[in-house]
Amino acid sequence: MRVGASRYDAAMRLVIARCSVDYAGRLSTHLPPAVRLLIVKADGSVLVHTDDGGYKPLNWMSAPCTLVEEPALEVQDGEEPEQVWRITNRSGETMTITVSEVLHDSAHQLGPDPGLVKDGVEKQLQELLSERCHVVRPDLQLVRREYPTDIGPVDLLCRDNAGTFVAVEIKRRAEIDGVEQLSRYLARLRPTLGTVAGVLVALEFKPQARVLAAERSIECVQVDYDELRGVESDLLRLF
Repeated sequence: MRVGASRYDAAMRLVIARCSVDYAGRLSTHLPPAVRLLIVKADGSVLVHTDDGGYKPLNWMSAPCTLVEEPALEVQDGEEPEQVWRITNRSGETMTITVSEVLHDSAHQLGPDPGLVKDGVEKQLQELLSERCHVVRPDLQLVRREYPTDIGPVDLLCRDNAGTFVAVEIKRRAEIDGVEQLSRYLARLRPTLGTVAGVLVALEFKPQARVLAAERSIECVQVDYDELRGVESDLLRLF
């Protein structure tokens, strides 16, 4: 059996088994036989967990890697057959799991994950940007936060130096839904306010969101949360 690198080609597999684990690479390690949880993720990663130690696995092999399950060897009467899993990564490092007894083996399709949603971040971004509209565009002045429409409030309504209204929608992570939401707000604002430009502000953008925003003449502005709060980033920068 070979586990590929694509998260859509395989399922999350959970195996509880009595096994030993040997790792060979930059160093060599050995885990003697014991009952452990083996996790084979759909992206190809393999993790070995015990019932203590918190979230951290005893040993693991990150994707991309290849898992090959070798057939159980013939044994003498009264002995348990052993199955061997060999996991190899691009660097040639190997993790060999010798399974003597399987207590549970199941596979589950989890599907794509929407990602972690941090409560309060968008609200805090709105508050910070309302006080620093120049971060979005240097010529913007705030008219009102939470400007009402019949389908919900726009995060910020601003005006530029030419007097044009600018609707600013703020997201932690901008996806197609965010572009659609701002488009609906613009459609409701324009009959009463006239020309209204749209700006989508986010900490990160999905490529599809940028493409759709460009098609609808919506500007995309990426901001840094720590910089807005006045916290210096830990990342080294070239400029």
